[in-house]
Amino acid sequence: MAKTAVPPVVNLGNIDAIPLGQGRCYRVGDQEIALFRQRDGGLFATQNRCPHKQGPLSEGIVGSGRVICPLHAHQFNLETGCGVESERVEVFGVREINGNIVLSLESRS
Repeated sequence: MAKTAVPPVVNLGNIDAIPLGQGRCYRVGDQEIALFRQRDGGLFATQNRCPHKQGPLSEGIVGSGRVICPLHAHQFNLETGCGVESERVEVFGVREINGNIVLSLESRS
């Protein structure tokens, strides 16, 4: 199957699609990207699947700059991608521009 061509910067729509303190999964080309909106409004983006058991990180608990995998409670720093065990998730640049979520697909990790 051929990879889907995706521009390096993608507008994912209105920021209000992600309630404060929650995450949401977006399909971007061939990737599942988890977007998190902390209660303080901070935005973060990581790969959606936990490297441990492929749990959907977008459904995990988010807060204090971390996400907890809903399957096995593995924790990841949303800014660096580092886990508390030697695991790591890919992180992406994301920001709000005029009420829209803008994702950079260049990995920061």
